[in-house]
Parts: sequence; C-alpha cells; structure tokens
Amino acid sequence: MVGLPPRRPQRVRLLPPAVADRIAAGEVVERPAAVVKELVENALDAGASRIAVALEEGGLSRITVEDDGAGMEAEDLALAVERHATSKLADERLIEIVTLGFRGEALPSIGAVAKLEIVSRPRGAAEGHAITVIAGAKGEVRPAASSPGTRVTVRELFFNAPARLKFLKGPRAEAEACLAALRRLALAHPGVAFHASVDGREALSLAPADFATRASRLLGQDFAAHAIPLSAERGPIRLSGLVGPPSLTRATAAEQHVVVNARPVTDRLLRTALRVAYAELIERGRHPMAALVLDLPPPLVDVNVHPAKTEVRFRDAEAVRGFVIGAIRSAIATTHAPPAPAAPLRFAAPAPARPGLAEAPVLPLVAPPAAPRVEPAPPPPHPLGAARAQLLATYIVAETADGGVILVDQHAAAERLAHEALKAARASGPVPAQALLVPGVVELDPASVRRVLAHADGLAALGLAVEPFGEGAVLVRSLPVPLAGADPAPLVRDIADELADAGETTALASRLDAVLARMACHGSIRAGRRLSLAEMDALLRAIETTPGSGTCSHGRPTWIRLAKADLERLFGRR
Repeated sequence: MVGLPPRRPQRVRLLPPAVADRIAAGEVVERPAAVVKELVENALDAGASRIAVALEEGGLSRITVEDDGAGMEAEDLALAVERHATSKLADERLIEIVTLGFRGEALPSIGAVAKLEIVSRPRGAAEGHAITVIAGAKGEVRPAASSPGTRVTVRELFFNAPARLKFLKGPRAEAEACLAALRRLALAHPGVAFHASVDGREALSLAPADFATRASRLLGQDFAAHAIPLSAERGPIRLSGLVGPPSLTRATAAEQHVVVNARPVTDRLLRTALRVAYAELIERGRHPMAALVLDLPPPLVDVNVHPAKTEVRFRDAEAVRGFVIGAIRSAIATTHAPPAPAAPLRFAAPAPARPGLAEAPVLPLVAPPAAPRVEPAPPPPHPLGAARAQLLATYIVAETADGGVILVDQHAAAERLAHEALKAARASGPVPAQALLVPGVVELDPASVRRVLAHADGLAALGLAVEPFGEGAVLVRSLPVPLAGADPAPLVRDIADELADAGETTALASRLDAVLARMACHGSIRAGRRLSLAEMDALLRAIETTPGSGTCSHGRPTWIRLAKADLERLFGRR
C-alpha cells in the first residue's frame, strides 16, 4: 500500500528562532489582508484621526499604512518589534482589554515573513526614528525624517515563505480582501478618516462621520434608503445600529457587520442571532443585511479567543443572544416598509413612422357605446389604499391616495396575519381551541402517527388536540381559534413532516416557530378564492397594523407598490 514513509525516531531539539518566528507568524499573518488589519488596528490604538493605506500587487509587493497617531520614541520603537512586547495591557489579568491589539505579536510576525520598515515620530518631538526588520533580523534604530505619527511599510510579503504564496489568490482578489478588512474597521470607527489606494488608484475615501452615515456609505444605496434604526438596552448591555428590512437580503452573510466594543468581529453566536431574528421573514438561504454595534463592560466579554482577534466569547452567551434577537425583532416590527419592487417591466417602444406613410389609411375602429360614468370613491388615507379589484382570484389591486398602485398576494398576506395571531395567542398562554363538531380523521404512516402523538401535549397547548385512532391515523378534536374552518388533514400531515425534519428526539419547543408557520399556511385565505371589496379592504387594514407583514412566513413578499412615477415610466410618460 502506498502511503507516507515510516517516521524515524528523532531527538527533541529547539527550533531555530527564525523558523519558530515563521511558524508563529502563520497564526497572525495568513494573507495581505491580515497585515492591513493588524497595522490599522495599531494606528487606531495610537489615537489616529486619519489613516492612509497604499497597496501594490494586492499587498504582496508593498503595503504602506500611515497614520497621525501618537507615534513612538526611539526606545519604544526598538521594543515594538520584539515578540510579546506591548503597550496596551494595564495589567496581566487579560480582563480589562479596551484596545484592539494586546498580544504583542503583529509587528514581529510581519517582520518574520517580510521586509518591514517602521518610521515614527511622537507628537511634539523634534525628529523621528526608523527601524528595519528583514526575515526576523532586526536592524538598529536610526534617525529619520517623519511627520508626526507612524508609517509602516511592508515589502515582499512571504518572500522567505514560498509555500505560503501558493495558497494566495491573484492580486485583484487579495487587494479586495484588504479593502474589505479596511471597510470593517472603518465601520467600527466612523470618526476616523480612511483613505486607500491600489496600485496608485484611489479605492476608498471616507471622511469622518457618524455611524449611520458611515454604514450607509459602506453598505450601499439600497441599504441607506431602507435601513431600520435600532437602539436597545438591557442592564449594562447596549445594542445600536441599522438592520435591513426583510425584503433586502443577500446570497451570503458578507454584508452582516457586527462591532463589539469597537472591534469588528465575525462571531458565530451573533450571526446565529441575526438568522433567528429574521427566520420567519426571509426566504431560506438568503441573509439579511445589518450594521450593529454591541457595547458591554469588558469583563463580560473575552476577546482573547483567537490570534486574529475576530472572535469573542461572552460570559452569558444565551442572555446576549436572546437580547440581540429580541432587539432586532422589535426594530423590524416598528416598520411597514414594503419589499423592494420588482424590476420595472420594459416594453418595446413603437417604431417611428417611415417617411412616405403619412397618408396611410386610418383603421376604422368604432368606439363602443359610452357607459354611464361612475366616479370612484376617493381612496382613504391608508398606507395600502383602497381595494379596487381582484385579479386571477389571487391578487388584490388597491389604489393609494398619492396615485400609487398596491398589489397584494392574498394568500401570502393572510398567512402572515394568521402566523402573527398564533404567536400572539401563544405568548399569552395556551392558544384558544375551537372544538370540531365532527372530529377529523387524518390518515398517516405509523412513524408519523408516533411522532404526532409523542408531541400531543405540546400541540394541545397550540390549540390542536389529537388522539390515537387506530394504527395508521389520528383523530383531531380541535383546531386553534385563528385557524377555525381549516382542513385538519393537510395541517396535521405538514406538522408530521416538520417534526420528522427536526429528528425523533427534538422537543416541540425548539421547532415552535416552524410549526406555527405550517399552521398559518393552512389557516390563511387560499389563492383562487373570490373576495368581496369589503373583505379585500379588511385584509389591507389588517396588513397595515401587523408587524412584519411585508413578507409571509416563508420569506416571500406579501405586497408590492408601484408609485405613480413607476407607472408613468412604464408608459413613457416620463
């Protein structure tokens, strides 16, 4: 059998310092973006108000980070490139960490795998000083001309670690990763000006701003136009920032930005909280947009988790998770912003008449007899207007006071209303039940029967009373009041499928939202049902007062709006 050659016993020995430094550097410096992150964090910790980053060949040829921060004296400059030397820890307990850096690893790690030069001048000093580190070999500190602050130049990254170069992407991709790291830090520190250039061309320019302005600038115009402000507190913990409406989603979680105590993080617990907060509002597989700031006392969060310092650990993780979920849901519930309208329909413009056809005969169209004109009632000042018609027995057409047109998917909208009614009833205790005059018999396979009956008590608390009825069926005695009149058979079968997806040992409580969503779908107005104008108007009024009514329980839009200007563009009137 072909495999690795047998290992020979080796004597234990100390690695040469240069090799040990390159191994240690691998934990901190994995690509140019990591270098940019570490150097910009140092600039921020130094109190910089302006930071400029220049990249060449994606950062592999050169990275320069210049700031107007506090600067370093000659003796501090010599010590800064030594491993585990730092000015950022007040004591050795690692509890009160209030700076971005604290490990004392960044500069020596960079110097171990590149050609590093640092030029620094403290504020008020007559001159600056410089030091060079090449592949771990430290040079002497020397006088150098410099503006107040620090300039760090990294050349030929990984020149002495060619194996690392093979795992990097092209210059363009590496440059974009550097800019992404810079944007995350710029979002966390909106009061600092940031400038970046790539191969001599400006790539980023941000003036000092407040958090909302900086977030809108970095996350795009759609986010800026529809973002929902958020502010919540629970004890010493505060959450603020902006979240996107359920209609504004992305294919990945790349536009979810979370800042914890001024530190941008990619914490799994916080991303899970975001996913749960939007679970019933967006389509599965899509991701909401967010720019959030979580502030809490340093003793309540451990930032000493990973060398890259992008992960944190909370002392009471469940409390933080629940607080974040609740705050986001409350913020979303305060808005009734519609989903982004679909791309406008495009019609081919009529072809211009060709010369010589001006005298072409006019088609003999005869107008039908004029019907008595009935002036429609003026639309009431409701956000979703007044119902005017029903199309395809599925879509409601409404007119708003400002001349807009609202299109409503009656099933999707009614599903959301039923879902919210079930949740509200559940929040106040057991859901009221409506006994069936004739109990319904629902046939299921034996495994599904066992699953449903195993959760009979939990389902009863939701207003759905089931009991055994032979080997392959269950008997339904009652339905939740919000679902009165629904057919129990498809409802019970869907719940059985939901429980099967969750696994045999999963508690009903952990799948409660999904089960409620299944119930809501079966209790809502079906597509194909004809509605009167009064019924349509009642549905519109209920949508206006229901949180999260812009999407159904599966994340699909319940209604869209076409403004008067949109209609005019469709018909070439503007």
